[in-house]
Amino acid sequence: MTNSTLNKLYNNIKVFRKNKGYSQEKLAEKTGISVDYISLIECGKRTPSVKTIIKISEILEIDVYKFFI
Repeated sequence: MTNSTLNKLYNNIKVFRKNKGYSQEKLAEKTGISVDYISLIECGKRTPSVKTIIKISEILEIDVYKFFI
């Protein structure tokens, strides 16, 4: 993935999380991912695996492709 695609992913995870009304803590609890890792993803310091992206999209009830547009 290109840097701009990754930046869209990081930002959109944060945007969709906030639109859902979830804190990082709540998203972490629902996905089984640590709060620290959620934070690192949203800050662009870690790139989640496809499995993690799918898990987050399921909890946020959005299609995966929307993270990239």
